[in-house]
Amino acid sequence: MLRSLSRFSITKHTTFLRRSFHDCPSNAIQPLRLLLIGCPGSGKGTQSSRLEKNFGVSHLSSGDLLRRNITDQTPLGQQARQYVADGKLVPDNLLISLIDTELLQVGNPNWLLDGFPRTIKQAQALDNSLNKIMQPLNLVINLQVPEDVILQRIMDRWIHIPSGRVYNLSYNPPLVAGLDDITGEPLSKRPDDTPEVFKVRLEQHHAMASPLLDHYRNVVVNVRGNTSDEIYPQIESEIVNKLGVLPGNLPEALSITSIRSKFQQQFMEEDMEEEKLAVGASI
Repeated sequence: MLRSLSRFSITKHTTFLRRSFHDCPSNAIQPLRLLLIGCPGSGKGTQSSRLEKNFGVSHLSSGDLLRRNITDQTPLGQQARQYVADGKLVPDNLLISLIDTELLQVGNPNWLLDGFPRTIKQAQALDNSLNKIMQPLNLVINLQVPEDVILQRIMDRWIHIPSGRVYNLSYNPPLVAGLDDITGEPLSKRPDDTPEVFKVRLEQHHAMASPLLDHYRNVVVNVRGNTSDEIYPQIESEIVNKLGVLPGNLPEALSITSIRSKFQQQFMEEDMEEEKLAVGASI
């Protein structure tokens, strides 16, 4: 009885709860599930850090996840290592598996994606994955920063390669010039942080971002500014207005695992109650 009831009811409720990103009502308090889109150098990392601090979201960066899996020599990391070493794009199937695995393990219903998806194929695969775990995207933030401002940021950017920490001489300089704040190791310039490469990457970004913005048009918000300090209050305002969430006061959400556990516990209690009644009736 328990087995049949559980299978029927879980299927019934799972079907009822499944939503796609465009079904999320704008007037309901919702867990924070964001995607950040922006040109290289537009400040996605800086905004992600602020959202982590102020809203407690988990920051899922495809670049960071790739580096971590490669360092840890996971099966996915071992497959991706050669593509990265050769300067090639990691295939969609590997990136999708990487993100899927992380979403199932993150343990936080409030998260933001940075660097993925980049293509319509990736976006469609992500939609399918998120709908299966009942955590559809409910806000997409498109960072719009003037190109000349971004170029200056890139020219002033230095990184700590092992960790991926980024510094900028204009607004986020290291405590000691040329050295990482945490390890004291030397900072480096990315080989592609040049005006020539930036122009190519900018063109590539626009070509790839335009279809994505159209795909997510029902939940996209454009925020504009020259600095991260100008842009962040706009992002926070959109989160408060569209999701009903205040900084430091995130709503809880049930994972698919907790939903199953909840129903299984309920049915177990019902079965125990029936057994007690049956025993009482037989006495």
